[in-house]
Amino acid sequence: MFDILSIGGTALDVFLELHEATVNCRIDNNACQLCINFADKIPVQNVTNVPGVGTAPNNAVGSARLGLKAALYTIIGNDSPGKDSLAVFKKEKVATKYVMVDKKNRTDYSSILSFQGERTLLTFQVPRKYSLPAGIKTEWIFLGALPDGHKLLHSQIVKKVKKDKVKIGYNPGAHELRDGIDGMKDILKVTEVFIVNKEEAWRLIGKDEDIKILLTKLKKYGPKLVVITDGKNGACCFDGENFYHQPIFNLPVVEKTGAGDAFATGLVSALIHGLDVKTAMRYGAANSASVVGYVGAQAGLMTKSQMKKFLDQHKETRAKII
Repeated sequence: MFDILSIGGTALDVFLELHEATVNCRIDNNACQLCINFADKIPVQNVTNVPGVGTAPNNAVGSARLGLKAALYTIIGNDSPGKDSLAVFKKEKVATKYVMVDKKNRTDYSSILSFQGERTLLTFQVPRKYSLPAGIKTEWIFLGALPDGHKLLHSQIVKKVKKDKVKIGYNPGAHELRDGIDGMKDILKVTEVFIVNKEEAWRLIGKDEDIKILLTKLKKYGPKLVVITDGKNGACCFDGENFYHQPIFNLPVVEKTGAGDAFATGLVSALIHGLDVKTAMRYGAANSASVVGYVGAQAGLMTKSQMKKFLDQHKETRAKII
């Protein structure tokens, strides 16, 4: 029996740290563009390869570091990035019995342009057919970003939840978001924790600056706990009775890839450990603050002992009812 099974795609991330670029923003600073010279040779300060990443792999690795018995269901290519990814999972003590190899297609790939602490992603994702492996025994499923054609898997997970009382943590990816809120209805009805950022919430249910309205609208679709992250403004959640706000831990930022994944991992792991919502929000914020201090989505993921030490050192940053 696993504590958590993470499901979703795996990629190789290649970070290109830029020096010669500019950022142009509109007046409200909410719509910015990264600008480099067209048809030019742009020098790169540093290149970093990070295999075995993605919403689900990051969750599996982070969950294992936080003391959970974690497994991963993903599909990788029969290539060097795939083999390197598998090595990462084994090193991190993530169970790999559900890691499948696609012998016809390559492992997913992302080039990440890193500039002034922000990142711009160029992603290549292979269409794959995910189908829930038989005989899985797990207390929780964490559902991360999937390629197009994920509806079969969603229906299988809904049946699994109803049959075996499995709890679901759901952080949708680009393809699920394109389906809209109506395309998520069935799985949201059985979801324990639903996590999106503010822009994703706007995309699903319409723009509104009142975070409580956004949380309430999403809660009506069925999740027991709805969480919206909002960058430097922290994160808010709604459990049906109380609204909570968790501020960020104000630490230096190196690069922001994986910040949301780290938050989701910390929060869900804390809930699996039996901790309350406010403590779970602190776990999420702490894990996120640690990850952005490194290049890549996994280097800063905390262990259980690191988490305890960090929270003891930052007792003033806590979630509050709003």
